[in-house]
Formats: sequence, C-alpha cells, structure tokens
Amino acid sequence: MRILITAPYNQKGQDLLSAKFGEVIYKPWKDNGRAFNENELNKLIDETHADALITEHDHVTANVINLHPELQFIGVCRGTPSNVDLEAAKSKGIQVFYTPARNAQAVAELFIANVISLMRNTIPSWQWLTGKNWGEGAHTSYLQFKGNELAGKTIGMVGFGAVGQRIAEMIKVFPCHIKFYDPYIESTDPDYYKTTLEDVFESSDIVSVHLPVNEHTIGMIDKKLISKMKPDAIFVNTARASVVKRDDLLSAIENNKIRGAVLDVFDFEPPDQMDYRLINHPHVLATPHTAGATHEVEDHHVDILNERILQWASSNNISNNEKKKIA
Repeated sequence: MRILITAPYNQKGQDLLSAKFGEVIYKPWKDNGRAFNENELNKLIDETHADALITEHDHVTANVINLHPELQFIGVCRGTPSNVDLEAAKSKGIQVFYTPARNAQAVAELFIANVISLMRNTIPSWQWLTGKNWGEGAHTSYLQFKGNELAGKTIGMVGFGAVGQRIAEMIKVFPCHIKFYDPYIESTDPDYYKTTLEDVFESSDIVSVHLPVNEHTIGMIDKKLISKMKPDAIFVNTARASVVKRDDLLSAIENNKIRGAVLDVFDFEPPDQMDYRLINHPHVLATPHTAGATHEVEDHHVDILNERILQWASSNNISNNEKKKIA
C-alpha cells in the first residue's frame, strides 16, 4: 500500500506506517505554502499512485474522491474532518479517520493562561509598566490592577467533549466548580455537574464554549442566554465563532453587561470592522485562532491517527503491501 501524506507528520509516525503498509510518500502542504486545492490534490494522488491519503487542510472534495475510488482510507489530522466530503467517501466505501482530541491540551492551556491573564489584568498592567508610569514609591499599580483568583470560581462548559473535559481535569484542582451542558455526554465524575444550558449561563463565573458547528449550534449562543450571565462573568470562545451571535456578545461587552471575554475565533478571519470592535475592546483578550497552535499538537495527531489506522488494519487483516478494499 502506498500512503500519501500531505499533513505535517513526524518521522516516527511515517516509519511506523511504512513498516506496516509498505511505502509512505510525504508531501506536506506547508512546503506548498497553503493547503492543496482540488486540482493539485488530484494530480498528487495520480502521480504517486496512492492507495490512501492522510491530509490536514487540503480540499478533499467529491471530485477528488470520485476520481480516486481506490483509496483505502482518508486520514484527517483535524478535530473534525470538515475538509472532506464525507458523503462522497461513504458512497465509495472509503474509511475516514480523524483526530478529535489532538489539540485538547493546547486549547486547555491557553484557556487557563488567557482567563487568568484577563482576571489579573496582565495586559493593561504590562502596558502601564512599559509606558513608564511607575512613579517613585507609588502603590498605584497595586491598587489599579488588583485582580481575581481562578480558585473558587464556577466554570460552565457549553459542550463537554475532549477539550471541555481536559480543561475540567486541569482546573478542578485550583479548585474550581465544574458545570456542563451537553445532551450527548454523561459524566461519572462526581466533580462535574451536568445541568441545563440556562443554568450554565446564570450561575457560572466563567462560561466557556466548546461546540461543533452544525445546523443546531449555529447562532445558538444569543442575547437571551448572554443576558443571563452575571455582571462580573467572563465569556470564553475557543471553539467556533458561528455558534455565537456576534452582535449580542458585542452589545453585552460594550454596555458592561458582563466583565469581558476571551476570544480566539471570529466571524471573519481575517477580521472585519465589527470583529475588531471586539478585539480592540479593553475588556477582551483576543488571540488570532491560535488556541490549538502548538508544535506538540502535530505529534498528538500522528499518535491518534496511527492508532486508529492500525486498529482498522488489524480488524480487516490488512498488512504490508496489501491493497484489499474494505467496503
């Protein structure tokens, strides 16, 4: 079997696949400067005679799949395989694997770092300090930038998948009280309290969104919910911007209805004028969609994806150089 890998993939991961399946052809999209489009991907698969594909951001459209029904599997190094036409893959009997927890640790760490930074006024105090505002013997900074501790706060999770659960594991020892709303998940951990969506917004000191994008979640977080938040509560979104009605969040922040927000995602990337009203607001700590951007994430997705591919191969008795198609 010949596996074309266009995702970032470490040498250890490549070696494991080549030992199991035969040959790995490594053409990472980063060397291309951007994800491969439909035509480029078709050409790559044709030139390499690939029997399987491992991708990250490339455009794996219905056209790509229909032209290459011989693909044994498509591996996607992302939390969701949103760049792959799943219906087309299913119609051709092509297995699709992905890596839903690859960036859980990275996002969790940024959540903690940025929430604490907002609560402790880290950015404005740094700006004050570098602006040479520290007078002789003054205690202005101690009074002006006094913040709050994360310990003792109630954290409400909207969506409690891999990222939400990793955050919960890390912050419960501060200690924090963890609540979550997720109709698809039950928790056996007594430290996590499943509740209603309304209660998450009403009772939490920090509301953190961890939702996928689908027909049920787009615009789900609106004025009705945001208005239930405490005046000193913080809103966090490191998931997807489209699940939140931007106008309603902006209104709450500009009118001091909530304490502020930690944001990593925006309606338009690059941002438009309204996005910049959020980004530039003094009560918002914004980052440019980098919550999951660590070097370690690439190692995580290799480990997760290789494990899934090997499980699939074992259950279907596929070994080195076999080209058995599993429908």
